Formats: sequence, C-alpha cells, structure tokens
Amino acid sequence: MKHDQAVSALTLLAPGIMSLLQDKGRLGQAHLGLTQGGPADSLAFDYANRLLANDKGTTALEISIGGTKLRCDHGCQIAITGAKAGVKINNMPAAQWSVLTLQKGDHIEIGYAEAGCRIYLAVKGGFVVKPQLGSTSTVLRERMGGYDGNALGANQCLFIKPTSLVPTVELPQAYIPTYPDELSLRVVIGYQYEYFPSLQRRRFFSGRYKVTKQADRMGYRLSGPTIEYPSRALYSEGVCAGAIQIPPDGQPIVLGADKQTMGGYPKIGSLLSLDLNQLMQASTGAVVTFTPITIEDAHALLALHRCREVPLIRGSSKNAQLPHKQEAT
Repeated sequence: MKHDQAVSALTLLAPGIMSLLQDKGRLGQAHLGLTQGGPADSLAFDYANRLLANDKGTTALEISIGGTKLRCDHGCQIAITGAKAGVKINNMPAAQWSVLTLQKGDHIEIGYAEAGCRIYLAVKGGFVVKPQLGSTSTVLRERMGGYDGNALGANQCLFIKPTSLVPTVELPQAYIPTYPDELSLRVVIGYQYEYFPSLQRRRFFSGRYKVTKQADRMGYRLSGPTIEYPSRALYSEGVCAGAIQIPPDGQPIVLGADKQTMGGYPKIGSLLSLDLNQLMQASTGAVVTFTPITIEDAHALLALHRCREVPLIRGSSKNAQLPHKQEAT
C-alpha cells in the first residue's frame, strides 16, 4: 500500500515458503476476538530493528524457512537476523546480524534455513504499511494487517520513506542466538498446575517431547509422554502466548503469537517468553524438555535480560565491499 512520500525500496521477486509483515503486535484487541500477532521470535525481530537504529516494534518482514529473492528499487539499508540461512547480494555472500547497505538494482537472495526456521528482514525506517487497529502485524486467520491481510506474493513491492543512513554495525558473534535441535525450556507454574496429579506433573517434566508437523505461528503441538487430562470442568478463559495446554489426547500444545484469544483446555504452565522465542525457531523433529520455575524466577530472569547491555560493533569490511550493480546510463 503506497503512502505519500513513500517509495518502493524492495520488490519481493520470490516470497519463499511464507513472508509476512509484522510489527510488535495488535495489543489490546482481545476483547474483539483478535489475537495479538507480532513476530514469532521477538528477540531476532528486535535485533534486526536495533541494528538499524529503528524504534522497537518497527514493521519488518518475517520469512518462514527461506528461499526468498528480492530486488532493491531504491537505495536503503537492511539487516537480516533469525534462522541461519545463506544470504547473498549480487551472488556474493553477505552477513546476517549486520547492517547491509544496498543500491538500486542490487539483488538479495536468502537461502533455506539451516538452523532455526524464521528469518527477519528489517529496513532502515521500517516498511510503510497502513495500520489496522493500531498494528501492521499480519494474522492470516483473521485477514488482518500487512497488505490486505495476506501473505506477501511474488512481485510485491515493499515501500519505505527514505531516511538517513546509519553506521555499518553488527552483533558480536558471542551474542548471536543459536537454534539447536534439542531445547530445554523453562515453564512458569500457574494456578492450574495444581489440577494435575503429582504423577502427571513428574511425567511432564521428566519427559522428552518432539515437535510435530502441526507446528505454526498459532501453536506447536508436541508428541511424547501422554499427560492425563484433569477430569474437572473448566471455564474458557483468556490465554497468553507460551501457554501449555493439555487437550484430551494428553499431548501438549504450546501457544504461539497467533494463538486464539480464549481457551478451555487445562494449562500446566506457560513458557518463559525468552524460551518461547527458541521454540518458535524449532522445526519438526526437534526434541523439547521442560523445567519448572516460579513466577518470581521469571520476573528476575526477564529483569536481567532487559538490563543487559548488548554491544554493537563496527561491521567487518567485507560488508562494505559488496559488489553493486551499476545503473544503466
């Protein structure tokens, strides 16, 4: 959707498996039955914007699996974070977790994910998208956000408002998240934890679960030790991202960014938000184990995370020497 003074910065030549525009999410609309949406992996999303000195929550592109090709139509700067995938500019390797400066005519190729499954591409200043109910986040089930509530298609133009450049910086290697095939995830215990017999609690926290094919932005269905479904009747209530529901078949479901707003299944706990980012990068077959923590533990861990100052350093010269296509004269 074109806005005044906006220009087409990138054309999505091939969208890959699925490409969605996301911002921080559609907050405060659950009473209308609308989910929050937003990035599946908020940590990688936030780093992409931080590298470009964008405001937190600025609209960026979330790419599932990869296999994406773009053309630069107007000079701009981008940062690509999230799942490890080969990135090329004009057929030359380029770095993730770093500011990349593009010129008109440059071609960007993002390969298929090798570790993790969600890639984030942010642009300096953010993509220009008309908000719906205060957010640009795309939720396909609700046909909300992005461009007409749909995933992006081939030859889709992505608009920006031209802005000044930022220094070429990168995230130090020591701070770049890794996406292993085995995850140990922390679970905040909630009030419904007491509804499960002690044997079922021990079975859950000692069990090893696998991510099934039924895993998407709405939630991850896991396969492993069966947890006995509590017999008591429960009222439906609001649910949060990360909530671990136990349906009648006893196989846990961890809710994601596009979760429903209400649910009646009992919840044995909720993932620490930092660990939900890791799970949402996991692919089919990944092994998951759980560790219980208290809500006080969760508050302390989040406070430590938020006060940690992660430095950005000057980018390597290889990014400054990328070959650019020359415009015809």
